[in-house]
Formats: sequence, C-alpha cells, structure tokens
Amino acid sequence: MTETNSGLVQIRTPTYKRPVALQRALQSMIDQTWANWVCDVYDDDAAQAGKAVCESFNDSRIRYHHNAPQRFASKNIDHCFTAENPNNADYFCVVEDDNLILPDFLAENMRICREDGVNVVLRNQYVEHKSGTTAAHLSVGGVLDDLFVEGLYQPDEFRLSLLMGIGVSNGGLFWSRNTACQLEIGFGCTATLQEYMRSFSIVEPIYVAMTPLAVWAENAEQTTRNAELKASYLRRELDLKRSVQELQRLAWQTAPKGLRDGFMTNPKWAAQAPTRASGLAKALIMDGASSAIAFKDALRLRARGLAIRLFGRTTPDFHAFVQSRLPAVQR
Repeated sequence: MTETNSGLVQIRTPTYKRPVALQRALQSMIDQTWANWVCDVYDDDAAQAGKAVCESFNDSRIRYHHNAPQRFASKNIDHCFTAENPNNADYFCVVEDDNLILPDFLAENMRICREDGVNVVLRNQYVEHKSGTTAAHLSVGGVLDDLFVEGLYQPDEFRLSLLMGIGVSNGGLFWSRNTACQLEIGFGCTATLQEYMRSFSIVEPIYVAMTPLAVWAENAEQTTRNAELKASYLRRELDLKRSVQELQRLAWQTAPKGLRDGFMTNPKWAAQAPTRASGLAKALIMDGASSAIAFKDALRLRARGLAIRLFGRTTPDFHAFVQSRLPAVQR
C-alpha cells in the first residue's frame, strides 16, 4: 500500500451549534496514540460557535473552516467523504461533532490497512445512550455485533448487509487514499440515507473490525440532521424505506448466484436466520427463506414491503445515484 506522508490521517468533522460536544470530539483526537493527523472542522453555524473551541486547543493540527453559505447537515456530512486531498493525507475518517474515537482508533485501523492490504475498514462502535445528558452511558456491545463477524468481506457480500441493517456507519469508516470506493454520495438526500448509499458504494474488499474503538451518540431528539427538511416525519420515513428497499433489491440482483443461494447459511453474518429472512420478505425478495419465519409473519412483512413500495417515494436524484454506481458494482 502506497503512503506518501508517513501515515498522515485526515479527520473530517462536521459541526453545528454544539461547542461542548465538539470539544469532546476534538479531545478524543488529541488523545490518539497515533499523533500524525490533521482535523478539518467544517462549521455550519452562521455564528461560528465552533471557532473558539478549535482555537482553544492551540493545536496546528486542528483547522477551522466556516461554511458560507450554509450547507445544512446532509451536505456538510457528505462533503466530509470527498475524494479531494488537499493535505496529501494517506488515510481518512469522519468524526461528527457529537461522536468520538477511542485512543487506538487511528493506529489500529491503519494497522489493518497495512497488514491486510485493504483500503477500507469498517470499525465497530459503542453506542452512547442518552448522549448529552447526565445519564449518558456506553452500551455493553457494539452497533455491528448482530450483523457482522470479524474479517474481510468481498464487496458483493458486504452489500448484502443492507438486507439486515445499515451496513456502513459514518463514524466507523476508515479508508486510504487508494480506495476505489466513491464514498461521497454527491446527490440530494437525507444524511441517514447517505449511509445506506455508502454501503451500496463499496466496490472493493472491506475489513470489518469488531473491537469497538469509536462511540456513536444516540441523541435523536438533539440531532440537527433533518433540520433543513420540510416533509413530515411519516413522509420522510416512508421515502427513506422506499429508497432503502430499492438498494436492497439492487444489492441482491447484482450479487453472484452463489452468494444468493448461501445467504441464509453464510457464517460471515452474525444475523440470525429469522433476521435474514425478514429482510428478504420486506424487500419483496421471494428467494427461499420462507422456512426461517412463520408464514403469517412472512405475509405481514411482505404486506409492509408492498405498502412501502406503493406509498413511498425515492428521492428525485436516487436513480441518478444508482446509475453512477452500477458500472463499478457490476464490474
């Protein structure tokens, strides 16, 4: 694996009106055992609440950028996955302002890239429940525990994770400058849908590392991810599920027959058979999973999937996104 800058890691941090959380996120970078990193902070707040926080560290590795005009959450997060490399960095990751990374996050992910010869690592994360409150506490296990097992996944295999979960989580991704994956979505959609789209965009082997070395904040009531959206919650959920359903079906259709035939028994998945079968049913995929769940449950799940297909809407740019990724997915 080619490195040009002694293993320099560029961390990208989108932030918006959360100076206390941002300070914690930046401190987690200061505490890293690997010191060769820079962090570009992209502040979407017109009042520049993050600027004083960045300056308070008096650390040249932390670079502050004010977004003008405002990008809003989805574009600000997506920009952090750009292929642009102004710092001539060797590796990249994204730490949103309310999340954090544990001291060995950079060093351990770099070690996997170097030793296993991979360009993309998906790292397990703890969940911080009740984040931002005095009752905040970490989960016992990680967000990937019920989906993956440790090891290398081929891209066709990895994309099938969409049938059982979200696959990629922004804060768990770590990638090298040599990746063939187009991780910046570049099309209009919600920040949540972007993660599913990033899972679909994996087109080379990816190593899933199950030791949690990052923390994802569970704070739906505080998040600003959907602040710019005008649609109701129900409409957003229906449209999200409709787009996800399309991605699930595409992941299935483009997977080799052997992977489809072995989906229910593949030991690379931690998900139990009923979870796998439920995913197929909700995606309206009828290939041989009926024995894993009761008939009435399969019928109910398929009815739900049909309702999503009838009443949900894909985003206006969804098909343009798919067409931009299919050549690499089908290669």
